[in-house]
Amino acid sequence: MTDDEKTTHFGYRDIPEGEKAGMVHGVFTNVASKYDIMNDVMSAGIHRVWKDAMMDWLAPRPGQRLLDVAGGTGDIAFRFLKRAGDAKAVVLDMTESMLVEGRKRADAEAMADRLDWIVGDAMALPFEDNSFDVYTISFGIRNVTRIPDALSEAYRVLRPGGRLMVLEFSQLPNPMMQKAYDLYSFNVIPRMGKVIANDSESYQYLVESIRKFPDQDTFATMIRTAGFENVSYRNMTFGVAALHAGWKI
Repeated sequence: MTDDEKTTHFGYRDIPEGEKAGMVHGVFTNVASKYDIMNDVMSAGIHRVWKDAMMDWLAPRPGQRLLDVAGGTGDIAFRFLKRAGDAKAVVLDMTESMLVEGRKRADAEAMADRLDWIVGDAMALPFEDNSFDVYTISFGIRNVTRIPDALSEAYRVLRPGGRLMVLEFSQLPNPMMQKAYDLYSFNVIPRMGKVIANDSESYQYLVESIRKFPDQDTFATMIRTAGFENVSYRNMTFGVAALHAGWKI
């Protein structure tokens, strides 16, 4: 099968692999200016708690170099730099308008000498091997066309002893809780998107993409297959999201 014939999913739709990146780019271009507001509204601010928990587990240290992929408006990079002293960070995202919104934030100006913003593809990172101490990706890996390729690239650019950490929406282990969460997600979130961002279709895709993402154990296996060791995960808010971690040893 040629690359043109391979298919992947865009939400619940099957599409040619080559079309997904452009479609995802369109989604985040459309919502960039309202992205941070929608995150707060959709999660009632809980996404901030999850990101802080990510930093607690990561325990950033002075002198480290972070690559935050799909880093968009800089939430993770800002948190990392505030905790890590003289560390440096690179925020990479395929959607330039998301990076533009990140650069507008007060934190970006205060940390400008330690922070770079780069447009790039998670599946073909523009960095040399063994370049970073930490690789993070927060609510972005489910949008990648070929997740194993992104994980392989993460392994490549991390130095020996480097750490991968992924924060992503996941699956609730309790069927009744999952059903209630689905009712909220499919009935409320697209309507919020329409009211706040004037875009219900993009948020319909985001809800569907969460349901298509592998469960916690399956994704942990994918991380191990990419070469990482000591892989583990922690559920956030009963499994609405999960933090996955692994080491390049």
